[in-house]
Amino acid sequence: MIKKILIAYDGSKESEKAYTQALDIASKYAAQVVVLSVARPSEPPVAVEMEAILEAATDYYQEQFKGLKAKAAALGLEPRFEIRVGHPAEQIVHSADEEEAEMIVMGHRGGGLMQKFLLGSVARRVMIYAHCTVVVVR
Repeated sequence: MIKKILIAYDGSKESEKAYTQALDIASKYAAQVVVLSVARPSEPPVAVEMEAILEAATDYYQEQFKGLKAKAAALGLEPRFEIRVGHPAEQIVHSADEEEAEMIVMGHRGGGLMQKFLLGSVARRVMIYAHCTVVVVR
């Protein structure tokens, strides 16, 4: 039985598809949903930059989350949204562990050319290190 699903969301079309599929699964199992967005810091990270990155990411994702909340509400679901700063794969796996999620749902690739390369490697890393089922949506 699936009680909690973690959805990795980066604003890409693939993550939108993953979100829709995860909501479908959650509605069938009456599972809790946690949506995680991760802002990637520059290298090497500096404390001041981390705050600025988190603030900018929060503004961006809060706007994105409005539409996601409405979509979930139509299915009777109330996801919890979270934004973290760090390496996406590490934060996704760590969050899934903390949340004791039974499933991670994520898109296969991100938006731009570099993001596509990076998120493809993120999906691979999540599949390797996650303690739970990982669904990668294309």
